[in-house]
Amino acid sequence: MEPTYEITAVRYARSDGRRQTQNFLYADDHDGEVSPLDFYIFVAQGGGRTFVIDTGFDPESGAQKNRAAIRSPVDALKSVGIDASSVEDVILTHMHWDHAGGMRYFPKARFHIQDAEMEFCTGRCMCHSVFRKPFNVEHVVYAVRALFDDRLVFHDGDYTLAPGITVHRIGGHTPGLQVLRIRTKRGHVVLAGDAAHFWENLRKRAPFPVVADLSATLEGYGKLERLADSADHIIPGHAPLLLESFPKHPLDDQSARVDLPLLRLN
Repeated sequence: MEPTYEITAVRYARSDGRRQTQNFLYADDHDGEVSPLDFYIFVAQGGGRTFVIDTGFDPESGAQKNRAAIRSPVDALKSVGIDASSVEDVILTHMHWDHAGGMRYFPKARFHIQDAEMEFCTGRCMCHSVFRKPFNVEHVVYAVRALFDDRLVFHDGDYTLAPGITVHRIGGHTPGLQVLRIRTKRGHVVLAGDAAHFWENLRKRAPFPVVADLSATLEGYGKLERLADSADHIIPGHAPLLLESFPKHPLDDQSARVDLPLLRLN
């Protein structure tokens, strides 16, 4: 039988005072304030293994984007009992600065990434500044160094990462954006990453404004819904409501156990 996994959303940073146009494409109320945007690293543990989903950002790229971390990704993981230096598998949902900016914190890890993502962030699209903006050249260079150290694992489309965990290419936000479907005691949970920053992006079909392929983003919402056992089994990548909607991790009040039943409807 497939194992079940515990999944923790570990918050390490926040962006306050965001307007609707920063979170929703074609926003109705251009000046209206919406909820903050939180930054998480996700951890799946089960079957004797630990998987980290995304790496957070480093201080240098945070400063460039005027984003200050509440705590470092390393300290955030340590708060829930994870030693970043010993993690063996990291899934990079995509290569944007806030998801791939902490690769250096995982010196023993294999980084799982889609072919299409590396093709995008090292190819001709990077000739255009609008596509380059969410990437950081040092993070891309680190990924290339990891490749030459035999620590970059390429995937082409959907794949099984481990018993009970499958990974699915969604695209849209970036061409190689991938999400995880994870078996838990409450059913199959989907970690949406940036396929849906907030529940509102998905439920209102209102995409986040950073998008490489709008059509793929919209089609991806349906795929998220098909993969998950219910709408409340889809975990958005940046929603502050995660810490209010799910039980807190027993070791850290800045982290939530999203494999457990909801405390409140979101």
